[in-house]
Amino acid sequence: VQLVESGGGLVQAGGSLRLSCAASGFIFDDYAIGWFRQAPGKEREGVSFISSSDGVTHYADSVKGRFTISSDSTRKTVYLQMSTLKPEDTAVYYCAARFPAHGNPWNAGEVYNAWGQGTQVTVSS
Repeated sequence: VQLVESGGGLVQAGGSLRLSCAASGFIFDDYAIGWFRQAPGKEREGVSFISSSDGVTHYADSVKGRFTISSDSTRKTVYLQMSTLKPEDTAVYYCAARFPAHGNPWNAGEVYNAWGQGTQVTVSS
């Protein structure tokens, strides 16, 4: 199982970024993908979740209405469109895969089977 994130960078507050999580080595539609983030000195936080097989999505309250998660099974890629970014969104963003897709809290990082290397998102004020 391999996950590779891309799309991070430096953006001004109010701007947008789209993160990508390219997956390989497993049956994409059997797994769910979660996005997590960790800022310096803070605990890891679940940001969003998508199950490609049934389209179920979840979002952290802090990003609802600003972030949108989507999945392209053909490309085996999950996207996180981030808009109206705030300085508090600054963190390293990780995607992670879990099987089975459901049965545990979507934001429980310990139930995910594989993680990407992370991509830095920095939002300047």
